[in-house]
Amino acid sequence: MSTKSFKFCPRCGHSLRIENVEDRQRFVCAECGWVHYENPLPSVAALVRNPGGEILLVRRGVGPGKGRWALPSGFIEIEETPEMACVRELEEETGLMGRIKGLIGVFSQKSETYKSVIIIGYDVDAEGEIRAGSDSVDVGFFPPDRLPPVAFSSHREMIEAGRGRKRP
Repeated sequence: MSTKSFKFCPRCGHSLRIENVEDRQRFVCAECGWVHYENPLPSVAALVRNPGGEILLVRRGVGPGKGRWALPSGFIEIEETPEMACVRELEEETGLMGRIKGLIGVFSQKSETYKSVIIIGYDVDAEGEIRAGSDSVDVGFFPPDRLPPVAFSSHREMIEAGRGRKRP
């Protein structure tokens, strides 16, 4: 059970209690039957390579991973498809306009802040003038064999999975 949990039902306002639901301890409203399911947060990450094969990374300006390098990434907003979120995050963090080329894979990441995150990784072509944007304090392309330490294991897995994909 999460230490940061609901005390009252978001539907009817009554107190919640812990019950065994589907073989897990969950918060349940005795009044209306609402069940609190804890689910991983969906996010996206963009693997962008320049014509020389260098990989685009951003130095994060916010936590988690503040001050460390990562792929351009972020959470999917409620009205977005994963592809829309990926292109939006790329533009916000790097100033580049992106075009999704394909899915690299779906990765899972444990998180102190969010408990669990699902990362949908895309291979992306990008163009425009590179600049640090929201949530990033620096941005640059790095040779694949000389990457700085990458903050998230899911991003490292995605980079490795993307190595086998050919550039056009």
